[in-house]
Amino acid sequence: MYAIIDLETTGGQPAQDRITEIAIYIHDGEKVVDEFSTLLNPGRAIPFFITQLTGITDDMVRDAPKFHEVARRIVEITEGCVFVAHNVRFDYSFLKKEFADLGYNYSRKTLCTVRLSRSLMPGQPSYSLGKLCQNIGIPLQDRHRATGDAAATAILFGRLLAISQQQDAAASLHPAEVLAAVDANAPAGQRPAGAQARQPSARKIKAVQEAIKTALLPPNITPEKVASLPQEAGVYYFHDEAGEVIYVGKSINIYKRIQQHFAVDYKSRKSIEFKNSISDITWELTGSELVALLYESHEIKRLKPLYNRAQRRSVFPAGIFLRTDENGYKRLYYGRADDHAESHPLIALGNQYKAKGFLFHKVAKFNLCQKLCDLYKTQGSCFDYQVHRCKGACLGLEPAEEYNQRVEAAIESFTYEHGSFVVIGQGRRPDEKSLVVVENGRYIGFGYVDEAFSARRFTDFRDAVTRYHDNKDVQQIIRQYLRTEHKDKVKVFK
Repeated sequence: MYAIIDLETTGGQPAQDRITEIAIYIHDGEKVVDEFSTLLNPGRAIPFFITQLTGITDDMVRDAPKFHEVARRIVEITEGCVFVAHNVRFDYSFLKKEFADLGYNYSRKTLCTVRLSRSLMPGQPSYSLGKLCQNIGIPLQDRHRATGDAAATAILFGRLLAISQQQDAAASLHPAEVLAAVDANAPAGQRPAGAQARQPSARKIKAVQEAIKTALLPPNITPEKVASLPQEAGVYYFHDEAGEVIYVGKSINIYKRIQQHFAVDYKSRKSIEFKNSISDITWELTGSELVALLYESHEIKRLKPLYNRAQRRSVFPAGIFLRTDENGYKRLYYGRADDHAESHPLIALGNQYKAKGFLFHKVAKFNLCQKLCDLYKTQGSCFDYQVHRCKGACLGLEPAEEYNQRVEAAIESFTYEHGSFVVIGQGRRPDEKSLVVVENGRYIGFGYVDEAFSARRFTDFRDAVTRYHDNKDVQQIIRQYLRTEHKDKVKVFK
């Protein structure tokens, strides 16, 4: 059984928007056998542009039931059914979120008619519901209303089942029987004896079962493509239908990371558009996790992929900041990078816990004041002053000029611990090593050498790598990586 579902909502964000209309058609593989539809009161105003699109107004939903009032009916009517929709992740994510707000885990197998249409009807100019229905002659009334879109999807689904049945039946027949067997409308006298008996039932249709198993994949990505992904470190690229790179990522296990990409419930139309835009995946193995991080940063800057820009993601959401107070003391403090958008961190770190620990270390090493670094909340002196480790800046006893000199020394130490060094890590093959070279605090680049490579001088390593641009991002990447537990060898040069 299949539950063909369409929703109308107050917007495209399941995390914050609500459902305004739901339509469900239960299909047994041959015909629609049950249905349920209703407007829903979302408990908030419907934006004007949504009303323009759907025709659903605040007045129309004012006396409609709220979601919790129909939740039991939705669970019951879809029990044991495959959840079917056009761009199924959008509708499914909205329903899961509504049920989650009620404390219920709504879970169904899913099937996307976009993906199934691409598989069974290749070459269509568009697979949007409106254009696809227009191109193949499916009547679509009340566009952008749940009942109209769900009814059209039910007809589309029926046609897809018929196409798949014909293909499966044809594959099981003798060639002389194929032409008659694939014509579902052929008179009974023209069908080969037993042909109908060999027609597969809807529950066993191969294409449908495959679509259910691969429902989490983008419509243009095959299971074979995913199976071919390496379980190794590297950088991967998502391409659109034109071959353009739309996203660059990195992982120590490309296969697992991309599986995670496709397994999540998407929270907005933008994220669903991103997933549906992926038509190919390519990759570059790096062997080393550090090289993957550095190369990803380089490639994002070089290619400027659409969805890397759109996400504006930061690998280092926390950091150490600097301000000067009204008494002239320079004060280091830690915080979220997002909370201090007007100023750039002196150093970025993975999270606030790491940032706080980093600052405590610098306070102890450079004899700074815990209170002036926002690590000790008090109206009086800090704890270190009481045990004679602080020189009294917290009470104004130490001149600001003297204290600030130590702050500047601490800031200078935010760079690499060593001026020139090489990080020697895993290569792309067992007989290869990776090299990341930093000279006098400046990132030079990375490269690969044979396992037998031997160098005594720094210039030997420097000459073995490909040059890449030094910038703040790569310096943060290297510093952060060296603070983590890793198995790479760091060779220091004086």
